[in-house]
Amino acid sequence: MNGPLAILGPGVLGLSTAQWAAERGLAVRLLGRDAEHAARGRTGIERRWESAVRKGRLDPAAHAAASARLEALPFGPAALDGAAAFLEAIPEVVEAKVRVLAAAAAWGGPDLPVLSGTSGLPVTDLAREAGLRDRLLGFHLFVPVPRMAVVELVVPDGTPQAWVDRARDLAGALGKQVAQVRDQAGFAAARMALAQGLEAMRLLEAGIAAAEDLDALMTLGYGHPVGPLELSDRVGLDLRLAIAEGIHRSTGDPRFAPPRLLQEKVARGETGQRAGRGFYHWDASGRRA
Repeated sequence: MNGPLAILGPGVLGLSTAQWAAERGLAVRLLGRDAEHAARGRTGIERRWESAVRKGRLDPAAHAAASARLEALPFGPAALDGAAAFLEAIPEVVEAKVRVLAAAAAWGGPDLPVLSGTSGLPVTDLAREAGLRDRLLGFHLFVPVPRMAVVELVVPDGTPQAWVDRARDLAGALGKQVAQVRDQAGFAAARMALAQGLEAMRLLEAGIAAAEDLDALMTLGYGHPVGPLELSDRVGLDLRLAIAEGIHRSTGDPRFAPPRLLQEKVARGETGQRAGRGFYHWDASGRRA
């Protein structure tokens, strides 16, 4: 890549991506709503690196080199000057995404690849609202980014191949295999994982089995690394609910009708790992209690 990768959003996805990109040798600009917001994100990454060095998982020289590649800046025109690509990694709020995507396109100019890290919002709709028709692609990375080997590249109909090629180049620089999918609500990965998760919730709601047993059937029986209910907790039950509602609303497919149990947990604030409680209890360090 000729220039830095600009990543907006020092949250879970943004920090994980920025950390990995810097470790892979890319110059990275981590962007926040202001300088302090961005600096806090950089501090979080530095703590991860320092912990990895202490545990012998990262060479001190590699840490120093990666740290030198990482810059924290407020989101604005200067942050996109000379950038090779822009990745939006903010929460799944349509209005907010549209606003920052439109701003990035305006500030970065017509040659800047603009990518959304959304895990399920239709990219075509975001592009239309942001004035980025035939230019915006979805670049769905999986967290933790350093450990996950694939990126779901979401390509709306009519997107010129040149934009697709540049997104693929970025994926290659990040060491990720590309799984290219056509744009639709929920894409492919979220739809497959969500359908399994919602069915597990229905079985739990019906009293067929306990959460631990349902998850054990998928981890020990089918070799999945994590069960569908634990995965839902890790993703966030509020996000699972929002995606299910969006797909159900746009398609009418009964498979994606949110179970009552999911709706009730979200209403009570039991949204999963970040809240400390979902289908499981979680401690402050993010481990199942």
